[in-house]
Amino acid sequence: MKDFKIIPTDDELENLERDLRFHPAGVADPKILSRQQIDHFNERGYIAPLEIFSGDEIAQIRDYFDDLLSKVTASGGDSYSISSAHLKYGPVYDILKDPRIVDPVADLFGENVIGWGSHFFCKMPGDGKSVAWHQDASYWPLSPSKAVTVWLAIDDADQENACMKFVAGSHTKGHMTYRPSDSTEHNVLNQTIDDPEQYGDLVYDPLKAGQASIHADLLLHGSDANDSDRRRCGLTLRYCSADVHAALGWNEKGVHVRGTDPSGHWSNQPRPE
Repeated sequence: MKDFKIIPTDDELENLERDLRFHPAGVADPKILSRQQIDHFNERGYIAPLEIFSGDEIAQIRDYFDDLLSKVTASGGDSYSISSAHLKYGPVYDILKDPRIVDPVADLFGENVIGWGSHFFCKMPGDGKSVAWHQDASYWPLSPSKAVTVWLAIDDADQENACMKFVAGSHTKGHMTYRPSDSTEHNVLNQTIDDPEQYGDLVYDPLKAGQASIHADLLLHGSDANDSDRRRCGLTLRYCSADVHAALGWNEKGVHVRGTDPSGHWSNQPRPE
């Protein structure tokens, strides 16, 4: 399996033709989400919280991640380097395809849904790294902009240990101008959008372990450094409508998690052993 970079280079992204406009989501007959939740997604850019896993289930997932993290760090990685995990680890593939997560995504995108990304963002106690204000779509070689992130809380996440924060409504403002992050920001990623308050109001996304939120790929979001004595781990799961096209070979990441892919563009990877 090809080893994908976590984020493409600026040169790779600059040469792509991408439709980075928000496309309102929602099906006529949703199974899980209420009409109010779908309206909230379209107007504010996110849905939270969603109850996904029980306490016992998320405890098992946490135990699995703890073991995986110890193996990755022993081989030279860090707490942010477990990316495209569904292509390497069967249990993560199973989470990506879990109907309790896919059902609400399908209420946004319809019957044909692709799961293509999975990345652990694990902030260790006092690790000092933030995630600067950014838009996911800015990093992704996808078009049109019909993709979401499901952020599954592995640990409890709150303001004290640096839960996510959103600028509500910013997803409707198009692709924003960013600057390269500087070293003083200690940014996990490499883009920073300044003066986020001009695009909407700041809201926090506290989640209990086992809960999840969904946010649009154009929603401005980030998280502070974790200065607490508690870890804050989340698994980001990335989904898109099957009519989205992926450049840079990213279609090889794709798994049919609901319905089919009429275009045959997404590779539909099998579960890894």
